[in-house]
Amino acid sequence: MFSRLFAEITREGQLKSRQVLTQLALAIERQAKINASVGSHPRGAPTPASPGTGPAVVSGTLRRSITHTPVLPSGTGWETKVGTGVGFTPPYGRTPSSRYGLYLETGLKNGAVYPFLRPAYRFGITTVAPQLYATAFRSGWPRA
Repeated sequence: MFSRLFAEITREGQLKSRQVLTQLALAIERQAKINASVGSHPRGAPTPASPGTGPAVVSGTLRRSITHTPVLPSGTGWETKVGTGVGFTPPYGRTPSSRYGLYLETGLKNGAVYPFLRPAYRFGITTVAPQLYATAFRSGWPRA
């Protein structure tokens, strides 16, 4: 009886964890897209974004490339990755969004950074994740 009950609790916990991680990845992705949209400007014009904030939109390629991988089993839990997808190149250049996204996030040649993923991750972990976990695990536990 206890073995069956613990197996059911474990299975239910795994399913809830996967659901929470999926919702968290979507929230971080959504916030990263917001962060990567600090104003807009034509290519070659000065950016309205200030260093330390997210980048401004030029073609929208970076923002469109932000995605997450499917939530898959990893060890004893689940895993997903949020970031720039492969195969997105702006219409005016050859540098893929994954590469120039990395430059914006970690620093351009002039040292300016325009982070969009790291702040989205921090927001997700500190604000969204606790709410999602509390909602998912508060209801229905323990099961009678």
